[in-house]
Amino acid sequence: MQNTLFFAAAFLYAACALLPSRRGAVISGVTALAWLVHAAALGSAAFGPGSLRIGFAIMLSAALWVSVAAYWIENRNFALDGLRRLVMPCAFGAALLPALFPGAVMAVESQSSAFGWHVAVAVLAYSTLTIAAFHAVLMALQETRLHARTATTGGSGWFGGAIDQLPALLTMEKLLFRLIGIGFVLLSLTVLSGVVFSEQLFGRAMRWDHKNVFALLSWILFAALLAGRHWRGWRGKTALRFTLAGFATLALAYVGSRFVLEVVLHRGIA
Repeated sequence: MQNTLFFAAAFLYAACALLPSRRGAVISGVTALAWLVHAAALGSAAFGPGSLRIGFAIMLSAALWVSVAAYWIENRNFALDGLRRLVMPCAFGAALLPALFPGAVMAVESQSSAFGWHVAVAVLAYSTLTIAAFHAVLMALQETRLHARTATTGGSGWFGGAIDQLPALLTMEKLLFRLIGIGFVLLSLTVLSGVVFSEQLFGRAMRWDHKNVFALLSWILFAALLAGRHWRGWRGKTALRFTLAGFATLALAYVGSRFVLEVVLHRGIA
């Protein structure tokens, strides 16, 4: 059933990407419908009776699900049609991933009720900061295109046109730090719950394995970025570097390790 929902969501995302810009009301409606179908697909795939399905595909799919929500909400305040042309094709691919790589099922009947909240907040934190990293890459491409001296620099054709339709860099920067702020709060809750309730959540004391080390390092990088933004006015390339570095360490902590286990080594959750 969930695969049918994933395919339906992917179809709706593709339709939304292909709709002409002048059909604003239709685009908004199709986006909302696709988002709801995608949410139902993720819910049915990830949560079962006494079990939880976790994998890199579901986490990436959830990241793009949050990205679509952010686009839909912010599009009511800013003209983000160029962002639609970039987000929707990515959401199309992300909606299909869980059908191809379903991940592994973990029994949670014996786990504390706090475990579900810990996992949910962790997925939301990763999803939000994934969007921030994607947003930072778009800003870098946009800045390169603005400073270009030739017609071909920074991309051309469909992709270049989408970059040209993005909001002004200052607006994009405001959106970036809004995403980072939300993601940092969620990541802080994830790290805190992992440290304070480790025994209750996982049945063992806190371990300094690669996942915890990289998650903490990512938290430090995003904390430094937000502090630098507040006290030193960091922006531009400095903000982009910290955002991408923080996301890279977070990816190594979660999705990177799951991808290696599931796709490269063909192993489930230990």
